[in-house]
Amino acid sequence: MMNHQLYGITALLIGLMLFMAGCQPANNTTAEPDSVQETDPETNNEETEMDNHEGENENEDAENNHQENSADDESSIPILEMTTGDWSVETVAENLEVPWSLQKSGHTFYLTDRDGHILEVENGDVERFELETSDPVAHEGEGGLLGFLLADDFDESKEAFAYYTYMGQSALQNRVIQVSHDNGSWQETAILLDEIPGDRIHNGGRLAIGPDDYLYVTTGDANVPSLSQDEENLAGKILRMTQGGEVPDDNPFDGSFVYSTGHRNPQGLSWASDGTMYSSEHGPTAQDEINIIEPGLNYGWPEIEGDESRDGMEDPAIHSGSETWAPSGTAVYDDHLLVTGLRGSALYVYDEEAEELREIYGGEGRLRDVYVEDEHIYLITNNTDGRGDPAANDDRILRLSWNDE
Repeated sequence: MMNHQLYGITALLIGLMLFMAGCQPANNTTAEPDSVQETDPETNNEETEMDNHEGENENEDAENNHQENSADDESSIPILEMTTGDWSVETVAENLEVPWSLQKSGHTFYLTDRDGHILEVENGDVERFELETSDPVAHEGEGGLLGFLLADDFDESKEAFAYYTYMGQSALQNRVIQVSHDNGSWQETAILLDEIPGDRIHNGGRLAIGPDDYLYVTTGDANVPSLSQDEENLAGKILRMTQGGEVPDDNPFDGSFVYSTGHRNPQGLSWASDGTMYSSEHGPTAQDEINIIEPGLNYGWPEIEGDESRDGMEDPAIHSGSETWAPSGTAVYDDHLLVTGLRGSALYVYDEEAEELREIYGGEGRLRDVYVEDEHIYLITNNTDGRGDPAANDDRILRLSWNDE
């Protein structure tokens, strides 16, 4: 009897143990989803590292926050609402003589002056190199060494492009050349295009490489307005060529460098990110223009100006009316067109929606060119060109930075 009782108790205990063992997997199964959701092992490791390296992570957080703020600032700069007081201004270089075109590579600025020099500026120090050309540079009136453009591969090739006035057989002319920087000197290495009509006024002279990698050139009417309407003449035009000086196959006039006609004295070329091509142009008396350039179109000079219209001729995007901007170099900043003003003595931004040119910086006298790099805007003054009122340290390179305090 006793044995039977012991056997029954033992069997009961064994059954109870098996029952409890059988329940344990069910408890583990319900715990796993919680563990997956919490990802405890990784979270705990991160928290432990954060505790052990609190100072390092605070620095990283500060750096990340700065980067995020910088990105936000870049996308929210109210360029259309800026005024002179919104910029911090630094003088990069001073005591320049009639500078015309501004470029930058690395820490070095490159400029032309109308006397025929290429200037190199680094850490405020200015070196002047006479450009060795096949004909002497003729600095007469508005002529001289004007446009200058570093090749895209300048750091390796040391090549650039320039536009200058020279004395032809019977009159002033302009030419586009390739130049090279070698052994501390600048030399003309090839003539890409010459015999562009020139004069003491209205020589154009701006060079720019477009999104299509072609070289664009502005030419003035050489003080002969009728030349602007002559498709066979290079004066009063915007020209387009390969960087080797050939006529592109898809130019609008067969076998011709001419890209657009009917210009008086265009001095700025820039492109928006959507490919829109802008040009700034001097009018006769006021009536300065910002034009949107398309291939083969006629922009009207001297047949129309201001609000006048004629079939087959383009109206400007905007014009200055009775005011005078004397617009020169242009650039694009935050996808808005910037325009320097000589007579207007200001930096302007084109407000496309309002259809107006709005002053965003002034007080430095005549401004000839503008160059944009990241969040900085560089300007060159032009108060020593005979039409300004130069200060003791003119002309200068200025750097504008947004003062968001």
